[in-house]
Amino acid sequence: MTGVKELAYVVYEVSDLADWERFGVTLLGMQLGQKDDNGFTLRTDEKAHRWIITEGPADDLVVSGYEVESAESLDELVARLTEAGVEVAEGGADLAAARRVERLVQVADPMGNRIELVTGLADADTPFASGLLLGEFVTGAGGAGHQVMLSKGVAREEYMAFYEGLLGFRISDMIVQELAPGIIADLIFLHCNPRHHSVAFGDMPHPKKTHHFMLEVTDIRDVGLAYDRCMDAKQPFEMTLGMHPNDHMFSFYVRTPSGFSVEYGWGGLLIDDETWQVRTLDRLHSWGHRPPEVVRDLLGQSRSTNQNTGGAH
Repeated sequence: MTGVKELAYVVYEVSDLADWERFGVTLLGMQLGQKDDNGFTLRTDEKAHRWIITEGPADDLVVSGYEVESAESLDELVARLTEAGVEVAEGGADLAAARRVERLVQVADPMGNRIELVTGLADADTPFASGLLLGEFVTGAGGAGHQVMLSKGVAREEYMAFYEGLLGFRISDMIVQELAPGIIADLIFLHCNPRHHSVAFGDMPHPKKTHHFMLEVTDIRDVGLAYDRCMDAKQPFEMTLGMHPNDHMFSFYVRTPSGFSVEYGWGGLLIDDETWQVRTLDRLHSWGHRPPEVVRDLLGQSRSTNQNTGGAH
């Protein structure tokens, strides 16, 4: 079935452009693309942009751009969406030019998230250069990265009918874990290329539309260097270094200036649809990924114990 091939770009509306530029470029190592009074773009590879940052009060994700293989594939996808009763609108030449794509159509998912289905995301006029990375960001056939979204009370059957039934995503796996008595994290992970997941949806308490976006790097040292940069800058962390059991990503989570997070990682699993087996796991983390306040308290207790015992070797 014709469907999307990758998560091409995301658009965030943010209230503090300067803080976001510092966060994306100085801390995460992305490259500043185009910039004007209304915002700027961020690059992670040869493409014109992967993140589009616009000024506004939302402090949240406002658009997800998913690329389709060809104009013919997009026509087939539009026909399928229309037949299913989904409202589809052509984005027009001006919006397509602003997004640096050949064609763009707009839809909304069952949660109300705005989606742009596009063809032909353009390359930038200059080569990608980070200035901070020892390696590169992992994009290519896997697209820009992955994002985890909140289902906001919409039934899984409803949003899966859209993402799997219409857009052509395939299930990677699921994780169901009781985080605390009566608080269940229930997530489903979806892929549209070899990257373990391009989007996931969770039923859990969170004030934003998006929980996090994942940036992956080719050199494990870049994870440690970004971790230190964020720590030295006192950028709030959501979770310390750790690893997931499903995609095997070694990563940490740092909060953006808008309150949702970025997962910064290395070593993500690739899926072969010919051999992949869907399963349900019972934990979100193989190890680590601890809340920073928990680590602080544990380290404080360790220091106190060491002082009380005279620091014996």
